[in-house]
Amino acid sequence: MSAAAEVVRSHAGAAPVRLGLVLGSGLGGLAESVQEAVRIPYADLPGFPVSGVSGHAGEMLVGRLGGARVALLAGRAHYYEQGDARAMDAPIAALKALGAEAIALSNAAGSTREETGPGALMAISDHINLSGANPLIGAEGDARFVSMVDAYDPELRARLRDIAEGQGAPIAEGVYAWFSGPSFETPAEINMARVLGADAVGMSTAPETILARYHGLKVAAVSVITNYAAGMTGRPLSHVETKEEGARAATRLQALLTEFAGSFA
Repeated sequence: MSAAAEVVRSHAGAAPVRLGLVLGSGLGGLAESVQEAVRIPYADLPGFPVSGVSGHAGEMLVGRLGGARVALLAGRAHYYEQGDARAMDAPIAALKALGAEAIALSNAAGSTREETGPGALMAISDHINLSGANPLIGAEGDARFVSMVDAYDPELRARLRDIAEGQGAPIAEGVYAWFSGPSFETPAEINMARVLGADAVGMSTAPETILARYHGLKVAAVSVITNYAAGMTGRPLSHVETKEEGARAATRLQALLTEFAGSFA
């Protein structure tokens, strides 16, 4: 039993949530759309990490989004903060214990494709783990041997695509490559990732997907493309740009995820 889930129930009631959501850098605006929101700081939830990254609030909200009862994680801890790929295990385990059947992950990412530029949204179809880390290292029992075939649930991805098209703002679809960070990738690393089949690169999401599948949650994930990857424009990359472009795309992401959450009502 998740100790954090018990704390959440004591604050927000025992009614189960249907969907968990994780917000990435500069994407915290969706939290303001949660109705009847009960806010609980990560510091009050056993096992929850406290992120030291600007643009990550560090609180759970339980309420209604699109008519569905959801638990939203405003902020995440990254592998690069403490070298712990399992940093988001307690939050994801809590979502499962609260009744969620699926999790929707979002992140800010750099595009390796010229046709998918800043401001675009990309549904993740698969990932490539280039970090050399795995959140299940050290876990015991056969459950750690998690199948990653269709880790990004095809039905949920189709649901995202249909909703986006219905809103008149079709989204891209592609493979996400996870680098450990916190330094941005080199141009040579981006060339490698492109050759390997990556359409976007970033510093999160893949470990959370592995943990979500370990805990039995279905996964949908959307990248907000905040920049072209290193070496594609001749300009240096910055976290400021990541947050600014994420904020500009937030309205589209908010509309997409609100309707997506409503499909769980």
